[in-house]
Amino acid sequence: MPQPQDRWNAVDHYLTDRLVPADDALTAALAASDAAGLPAINVAPNQGKLLQLIALTQGARTILEIGTLGGYSTIWLARALPADGRLVSLEYDPAHAEVARTNLARAGLDRVAEVRTGAALDSLPVLAAEGAGPFDLVFVDADKPNNPHYLEWALKLTRPGSVIIVDNVVRAGAVADPDSTDPAVLATRSMFELIAADPRLSATAVQTVGTKGYDGFALIRVTA
Repeated sequence: MPQPQDRWNAVDHYLTDRLVPADDALTAALAASDAAGLPAINVAPNQGKLLQLIALTQGARTILEIGTLGGYSTIWLARALPADGRLVSLEYDPAHAEVARTNLARAGLDRVAEVRTGAALDSLPVLAAEGAGPFDLVFVDADKPNNPHYLEWALKLTRPGSVIIVDNVVRAGAVADPDSTDPAVLATRSMFELIAADPRLSATAVQTVGTKGYDGFALIRVTA
């Protein structure tokens, strides 16, 4: 009997082979990230396609991404934008940001996608001061202890009807452990409390399994 992770991997590969065909830009983005020594924590291909489909369904013209890494998810999201759309991605690590910029340029997306370097909690007030947004979609996939703060900023930079997606919210099930002392788990639980208490938000969260293990994401709609 296959172990759970082996089974999850097999199903992900089966689905990806049939529904998410690889292309040169995405393959090159992963290869460049690996060559640069970036951690292999990018979204899985079928998860990237899900982000793209949500953005397309949303009719997004403006997207904010918090956490760029090598730009793999950025490519998926930027491909959902119209020619005059705009994506701003925030990345703490300058080396990661440079890899992402190269990957986006190779994919022909550097005219619609911009990567800003620095701590997101420093960059977000700058975006607000510039009058950026409101963003139609926000994807949060950065340092998990700051997720409550990222949610608060996402609300400042969106509008009724905008969608916010927060990745890695299940923490291999630890999110349900009230005794956890893990800062990422504590912050995730705090974020869910904020969501539950905010009448402007309608949300759900889904557990996922696959090549990235056992985790999940939150899907939030700003209603007012």
